[in-house]
Amino acid sequence: MSFWRKRLSTLLILSLASTSILLAGCGGNADSNASNTEEKTAEATAQAGESAEKNETEDTSTTEKEEATASSAPAETEQEVTAEAGEPFMEIDGLTFTGKTELEYAECFSVDNYEGGYSLINIPDSGTFLVVPEDGSVPEDLSDEVVVLQQPLDRIYLAATSAMALFAATDSVDHIRMSGTTAENWYVDEAVKAMKAGDILYAGKYSEPDYETLIAEDCDLAIESTMIYHTPKVKEMLEDMDIPVLVDRSSYEEHPLGRTEWIKMYAVLTGKQAEAESFFKEQSKVIEDLQGFGATDKTVAFFFINSDGSIVVRGSSDYIPKMIKLAGANYIFDQIEGDGTSVGITMEEFYASAVDADYLIYNGSIDGNIKTIADLVKQNELFKDFKAVKDGNVWNTGKSFYQATDIVGQMIRDIHVMITDGSADDMTFLQQLK
Repeated sequence: MSFWRKRLSTLLILSLASTSILLAGCGGNADSNASNTEEKTAEATAQAGESAEKNETEDTSTTEKEEATASSAPAETEQEVTAEAGEPFMEIDGLTFTGKTELEYAECFSVDNYEGGYSLINIPDSGTFLVVPEDGSVPEDLSDEVVVLQQPLDRIYLAATSAMALFAATDSVDHIRMSGTTAENWYVDEAVKAMKAGDILYAGKYSEPDYETLIAEDCDLAIESTMIYHTPKVKEMLEDMDIPVLVDRSSYEEHPLGRTEWIKMYAVLTGKQAEAESFFKEQSKVIEDLQGFGATDKTVAFFFINSDGSIVVRGSSDYIPKMIKLAGANYIFDQIEGDGTSVGITMEEFYASAVDADYLIYNGSIDGNIKTIADLVKQNELFKDFKAVKDGNVWNTGKSFYQATDIVGQMIRDIHVMITDGSADDMTFLQQLK
């Protein structure tokens, strides 16, 4: 331990002020200006940065703006894979490729499966990880670009809060030993219970982890959100300590259910593939049931107010606009593409497009300061002119929305109830502002 304390001291002395980097989309280029804008709705673009850090005790809440049960690798029969799904991401000497895990919506990761319970996870702009079963040996001549994750992975440090619900959905929270979020900032019951019981320890937020705790607890994997690219020296230090770092990019999925489908990736880590497949099929059924809502002529604006007074909306390719469309409404900013999932615009630009919108949805998972319509108007008097404000059709997502990656269908249902004047008692996430 004394060696690592000296090592940490050296690393900390050598650390320089970090340059913020944020990647857009499943691929995307680094944005050197990211540090000047607010973080993605708790996990995403440079224009959503400062608010996310408030909520991110999630990412520290998840940066969207912010997990698992001990078991070794399952038999190949438990993995739903399709050998015809294509060629493996890479050939690995000594392993026999059996097929890729089937993905219906997710586009930001892939899983190749091999005989003996081996799996290769590829996450563009995050890394390639070979999951090796507990009693398995690491293949010889493995590429240096591949990070080895030897099961059991049951001492995980979870800084990407959006992943916790997916671990909980497969009864796998016991694989998480350390959290980047404090108990009071979790909205996943299993996480709160585990932290109160001492089964999960708080080990510092993503930008300031408690390195000594990570070492003392023998951390075997750090799961980070893309917020880690704002503090690249932290990622470097973790890797220098031989702690693998996996960056979750689920918030860049374009389809709402794409985020939920990351449950299949996390299940590979914990050996819960069968449970993940079963859960995901249930959630897919929810989405299928929502298809019958039908389109309306109602318009919706989804946004939050940045600390500098600008407005952060979602780009048209983001999953939030797709939720609104699936619910039967029209997203008012469907013409905005942008380089990331969240896009900053001026209040004047927001006014020009959204003043006549039928409904305003405030992203409370990023900024929890808007409790009433009066709070919104205090931010800018122009809101008095908005049709939705005059009609009382202003809603808030609440803090728990970003962490609920396992039940995205409920948010779509909420939006549909909202635009059809249904009862707020039937909603899971949305609350009407008075």
